[in-house]
Amino acid sequence: MEDKVEGESRRWLKFPARFRKNVRPQERKTGQRSDEVQSEDGNRKLPEDELEEIGRKLSVQEEELLSLAQPSEEDVDRLWQDLEVLKLRILTVVQESLTSDDLGGRLTDALAAMRLQEQLDRRWAGGGGGGGPPWRPLKCLGSHNALLADVVESRLEEAARDGDSDGAGGLSSPVKRRVCGMGKRVKADLLRCVRVLQPRYEPHLDLLNVYAGLCHRSFSARLSSMIRDGLEADDCAYLLFWVNTFYPQEILEHEELRGKLKTGCLGALLQQDQRRQLEELFMNNKEERISEWLLKALQREEERWTGANMPEVMDDFFFCPLAIDVIQVIDGSLADLSAVLGDDGTKSHKIATHLERFLLRYKKTVEKLSQRKDERAAAWMKAHVACEEQLRDYITTQLASHGHRCEAILDTLRDFAFSTFTRPIHGELKVHYKQLWTAGWLDGSLSVMDSLLDSLFQLFRLHLSGLKASCRHSLAATFQRQLLSEYLRRMSNGRLKSDEERAGAAERMAEDADKIDDFFYAGGERFRPMLRHLADALRPHHPGSFRQEMVAFARKFPNFSEPALSALLAIKSDVSAADVGAIRRAVEEELTSTNQRPALL
Repeated sequence: MEDKVEGESRRWLKFPARFRKNVRPQERKTGQRSDEVQSEDGNRKLPEDELEEIGRKLSVQEEELLSLAQPSEEDVDRLWQDLEVLKLRILTVVQESLTSDDLGGRLTDALAAMRLQEQLDRRWAGGGGGGGPPWRPLKCLGSHNALLADVVESRLEEAARDGDSDGAGGLSSPVKRRVCGMGKRVKADLLRCVRVLQPRYEPHLDLLNVYAGLCHRSFSARLSSMIRDGLEADDCAYLLFWVNTFYPQEILEHEELRGKLKTGCLGALLQQDQRRQLEELFMNNKEERISEWLLKALQREEERWTGANMPEVMDDFFFCPLAIDVIQVIDGSLADLSAVLGDDGTKSHKIATHLERFLLRYKKTVEKLSQRKDERAAAWMKAHVACEEQLRDYITTQLASHGHRCEAILDTLRDFAFSTFTRPIHGELKVHYKQLWTAGWLDGSLSVMDSLLDSLFQLFRLHLSGLKASCRHSLAATFQRQLLSEYLRRMSNGRLKSDEERAGAAERMAEDADKIDDFFYAGGERFRPMLRHLADALRPHHPGSFRQEMVAFARKFPNFSEPALSALLAIKSDVSAADVGAIRRAVEEELTSTNQRPALL
């Protein structure tokens, strides 16, 4: 609370009219006390003693006056005026204390004088015994609190005016400058109260909370007035930021005020309907801008791959900046929700909805890109696979509670993008697939799996170079599951006529399981145990033990139970139709009891 100083003289703040009592000029009378003086304008003045001491003297005079059966009107008038002058001097000291650091003991003295007057007021409280003298109650404390209210109004008005005129830290609009100026003044005044003034007041007066309540109500009224006058979207966001974040966190929860302010008694800074009005305005504007930003980001990306340029290369893989652009938009918007609305995540679903719409448009763009078969299109597709992974990582960590539909779209996008690479590879491998479960494969005369994996290695090098390593591993794992699906499909078409053939097939399956797992060990799943389990199941079994083994297989590998069981039952000629039905029912019951749903590869 800085004071305005011009030269050597202090600029006194004017008291409201209710504090300026007319003190009638008195002519000097015979018998006037020697300690009484008059000002040059004829008004009464009290001697320049300490206010507490003056108050005591006046209380003695009051007792003497009240002890008289019929005090004179002149004596009553003189005492009454002296008490009003005392109150005015007390309020003058209080007012100065709110703006001056040069307090000395004057404030303590004034508060002691006020305390004495309040004690005398309470003596006559309730008007018992026919009522008190006309000057009681003097109401020093009430006038003190009314003065505080006027000082608060004056200081916030001044802060709003000064903030608007001096630019308030370069803020872009008058509304922002006024809000900032008033908010900073509230903070500075409350800190002055707790550091300087509160220790001089009696605890029961609770100056800090009285002053905070006055600041809160005045700040609230001025903000409400701004809202009624109408706000631009940018000003609306700034005002909400103060209401929801800066005011409660940086002011009310300031380390020097925390635990001392009764924040629960202050109430809301804005009425609920006003706050809802601002939030709707802010959200509508924010959503429009998000849609616009995301659309522009996608348009820029489409312009890049429709041109003649190749995508950027980073750490030996193709890269596009789309994911970074999108993440910056979404992350910045979520940060705005948190800061401006104090959002705890309940409104982030609206951001996720706009991201979902963007991803659907993005998916169509990638599908359009896949229609091109040139080298540049393949490079851009690899860049977008990396982009999809980056978006997925962000959504799963930052939008976990609202990003499920976005993740589902990315799943579809990833599967589609992967298929543009895996489809031609499968086409190249058909010649090897056809040799599985043939006579040459059964007797080991053809190294089918070795040839298949050698060709696959070369095809991976040809088609997956320039793909981000983590994406390459993910694609390889996807291809591994597709390869197993093809393997089981070929198995279901096989025909084993003897125990010798079944034993040979079991041996080949065990060998193939080892080779497939060794090939995909870096990024794929371990299918060796499953294929070995199927290989053992090819051997002759009693129908009852075979059923138990299939139930155990379904329990251990629920995601592969259906295609594996179908392939195994198709090739196993020693199982009757009745046993096949019983086995399927037993497997289905096992999956149902463990809440596992069989999934096709």
